[in-house]
Amino acid sequence: MDVLPPVSPSAAPAGHTPPSAVIGSSCAERLLMTEQRDLIPVLRAAPDRWFAHPTACPGWNVRDLLAHCAAALTRITQDQVHDFSPACNQRDVDDRQDWPIKKIIDELDDGYQAAGPVISSSAGQLDVIGLGEWVHAGDVRAAWGLTPAYSAAGTDDALELLATCSARRDTPLLIAHLPDRDLELGTWLPDQSYVADLVTDAETLLRLYTGRPVGDRPYVLSGATAQELVIYR
Repeated sequence: MDVLPPVSPSAAPAGHTPPSAVIGSSCAERLLMTEQRDLIPVLRAAPDRWFAHPTACPGWNVRDLLAHCAAALTRITQDQVHDFSPACNQRDVDDRQDWPIKKIIDELDDGYQAAGPVISSSAGQLDVIGLGEWVHAGDVRAAWGLTPAYSAAGTDDALELLATCSARRDTPLLIAHLPDRDLELGTWLPDQSYVADLVTDAETLLRLYTGRPVGDRPYVLSGATAQELVIYR
């Protein structure tokens, strides 16, 4: 069984500057800085064969997923954002099919650094992409059996972003009861009879709202279906 060698979150290859906290940065920007700090060293240390592991995204292995993430951040930085439809996302992945994995990781690393300020200045319009990048980092961790997958560093920022994004994506108004807090998510919908209720933990909540496998993780949901909660459709 492969085991990743120890990596230092502050370690960075020549030409790459480790991220640092930025005063006034948004939740989304902080999530990108978190993954630049924590995920990039893991990617650089991973054996090449690990990038062929399947992910929670149908039809994509880890390499494909990282190509999508890198392309999305480059588009944000270059002001070339498309509609992020499955077809557009697949074209971005196909465009990078011949790239060595190091080039994809370098693009992702640069994107984490450069796209954050652009997302912070977008008045919330690009927040869902910042959250998606953090969730996709969780997809990589899940594919490689690294835990926690979707409640790693940055969870508090992810939950705050989810509260906003779930309302913008017209999910039902819901009160989530987590072990350490209650969280209001979604928005009141015309056909809603009462506020939905969810009792679970942070990772399961994030899995439910991002359409990731829940498996046998415990949760109690009333007033809505799990499918109605998903923000990425």
